[in-house]
Amino acid sequence: MKKILIVDDEKTTAAGVKDFLEATGLYQVQIEQDGRRAVESARSFGPDLILLDVIMPFLDGTEVAGRLAKDPVCKTIPIIFLTSLLTPKEAADQKGRIGGRAFIAKPVTADELVRRVAEQLEKSRK
Repeated sequence: MKKILIVDDEKTTAAGVKDFLEATGLYQVQIEQDGRRAVESARSFGPDLILLDVIMPFLDGTEVAGRLAKDPVCKTIPIIFLTSLLTPKEAADQKGRIGGRAFIAKPVTADELVRRVAEQLEKSRK
């Protein structure tokens, strides 16, 4: 079973994403709502993938990603950004990548979320 860490300050969004992923029976999911604790949570949980909100108080997603990249334990964990800055159509136009980083536009459907997570996990195995 693959482990997914969700770092998102929006309780409802994080819970919905967790439910979508756990419903597949393929993933163990943990939520961290404070970006300041993301590295610590990643180190203790040992996720195979991190779903990271872009806009959060205290530390935004890009700052969290930078901290993860500098941590010797976390630096190889793949990240998919979650953002409400783009619409799903704009995300599709960008083919799910901005600046080389994978992202998913909110709100996300269960089908798209599960597909994108599986794709990223498969890609990171290669």
